[in-house]
Formats: sequence, C-alpha cells, structure tokens
Amino acid sequence: MPSLSEPLILANGSTLSNRLVLAPLTNLQSAADGTLGDDEYHWLCMRAEGGFSLTMTCAASVQHSGVGFPGQLGAHDDRHIPGLTRLAAGIKAHGSHAVVQLQHSGMRSQPDYCDGVPQCPSDDEKTGSKAMTSEQVQQLVQDFVNAAGRCQQAGFDGVELHGAHGYLLSEFLSPQYNRREDQYGGSAENRARILFDIIEGINARCGRAFSLGIRLSPERFGQQTAEIRDLAAALLTDKRVDYLDMSLWDVTKPAHEEAFGGKSLLEIFTDLPRDGVALGGAGKLYSAAQCQDALDRGLDFVIVGRGAILHHDFPQRAIADPQFTMQGLPVTRDYLKAQGLGPAFIDYMASWEGFVAD
Repeated sequence: MPSLSEPLILANGSTLSNRLVLAPLTNLQSAADGTLGDDEYHWLCMRAEGGFSLTMTCAASVQHSGVGFPGQLGAHDDRHIPGLTRLAAGIKAHGSHAVVQLQHSGMRSQPDYCDGVPQCPSDDEKTGSKAMTSEQVQQLVQDFVNAAGRCQQAGFDGVELHGAHGYLLSEFLSPQYNRREDQYGGSAENRARILFDIIEGINARCGRAFSLGIRLSPERFGQQTAEIRDLAAALLTDKRVDYLDMSLWDVTKPAHEEAFGGKSLLEIFTDLPRDGVALGGAGKLYSAAQCQDALDRGLDFVIVGRGAILHHDFPQRAIADPQFTMQGLPVTRDYLKAQGLGPAFIDYMASWEGFVAD
C-alpha cells in the first residue's frame, strides 16, 4: 500500500506530490458577489504551502441563483476570473495541484440569490423549491461547463463536481428529490445523466490535461447506498475522470443499509474495480496513523478537513511524524487566526459546538 509521502499520478498525467488532499471547506471569506476575498486567498495558499498535494477551494457557485452561503466563492461570471487567476497562481506557487470545486446549491440556495424560489429536480413543498424545466437543466449543464472554462482560463489545474451533501447534483441523483419523468428522472441511470452530461461537456471544453474529479456521498440527503456504489463503479472506470472523492463522514463507519450487512462504507467503495481513476475518502482523519490506515484499507489518497483547519501544515507534520495527532478541541480564536483563518471563518467555526473556546 502507498505511504502518505508517495506521489500519485492521475489518469491525465498530473502528479500529486503526496497522498494528502485538502477537503473543500465552506469558509465564508469571499465577497457577496463571489469575487475572491483576501482571507480566502490567504487560507488556501497557506494550506498549499503546508504541503497539501491538491488544494481545493470551497464549493464555488456555477449560477448566481445557486449561491448557498454568504461569502461563497464564485465561478459563474467573468468578473470572477481575476480573483481566480490570483488564487490559482498562489496555490501553484507552492507546487500544489490547484482545483476549484463547482457547485449549485439547489433547494438549499440562499433566498436573496434566487428570488426566494430555489431550483430543484422536482417540486419540494418543504423548501418551496420548484422543478427545473428541461431548458433550465440544459442551461445548468452549460453553466457547469462554462464555470470550468473560467477556472481553466484562470490557470487552475482542474475542477471537482460537487455531487454530494444534498446540493443540486446530489438532488438529481436522489430518488427522494428527483421524481422527474423526462430523461433526467426515473431510473438511477437517468438521474445520473446530468452528471455525465457535465463530465462530457467539461472534457470537450477543457481537454484531458485539465483534471476532473467527482464528489459523492453514499448516505443521507435522500441517497441510496447501492445506487451510489453503482455510480461510483461507473466513474472509477471512466476515462474522462481522474479521481472520485467519497465523503464518508467517518472512514470507519458501518453502512446503515441492511443490504450491506454491516460492511464499512469505505469497504463498499474500495472493493470496486478501478481503471486508472484514483479513489479518495474523507471522514474523521485526525492523525497520521488514521490517514495511513485509510490508505492501507484501499484508498489512493485521503482528504483532510478538520485537521487542515487546525493545522495549515497537516501534511508536513503527518509525513514527518507517524505519531502526529491533530490538536485537541476547543481552540482559541487566536489559535485559528495563527492558522490562517479570517474573522468570518473563525465566527463560522464558533458555531460548531465545542470547536472554539469562549
């Protein structure tokens, strides 16, 4: 099995310098119109400097109406290109593979950005979301492609498609939220069609030198684990894709669906055949030993979130010291400031129970 320090060559020929990847983390540090904020730039470049082989942005919006949280980075307008250009250069200056995660919030979009009517695959009474027309679905596909094109123009090495956590692509995958009767609804294959249309469009627009990853979550948010497993199986052998990012919440967690007989979520995906597509996983990876164990259990790379917030140099520490363990919680605001978090991000982390000391 690979060590944490071993390089990883992606299917498109890009090389990651080690097996530790920065998770795409909401941080609220850019402007209301999506232009890059100085605090977001500093936070991400500090992680690249700290040794993450792939530095990924927070979820970046592909449509104005799909903005899901305050201070969300944008990729949906040409006005975002100068900031993205600055960010790509800052990340790549430290030898890190620079990636923008592309996302639309769907039924979770901010009311002020969608005129109070969020988009969804099908009408959703609880959120007041309205079903997208076929024309709107086609426009969404094109807007993902256009956003990827802006990121490439800005100098990024690739993008990741956010198909997890109950956002719009995840909603299309879900039989609970997608009850459409056109080519984007019904069977699991049809519900995944939008994702493959976007993959095809980005490949045609940006070429294979531009890396492409997909994030999925196998439970919650209306997902069926067996369907996500089958989708992952297709993606892991897709020549247009470089890596699959599985958000597992806990890499040791048992699957909750009885059909999997107590298998871990991780095992469900590491058992799948791969044809050049790298498999990564995120979920409570707080120490060098836990990260190495996840590789030993079949992942090609690990995705670090909370540990990256608490240690800008988590990769350097984990590679240098097999006994390294994440700083315990809570921590002070000054501690987080020293780790490169700006005031908005620190306030956000303070909303997490037990994270920031009073």
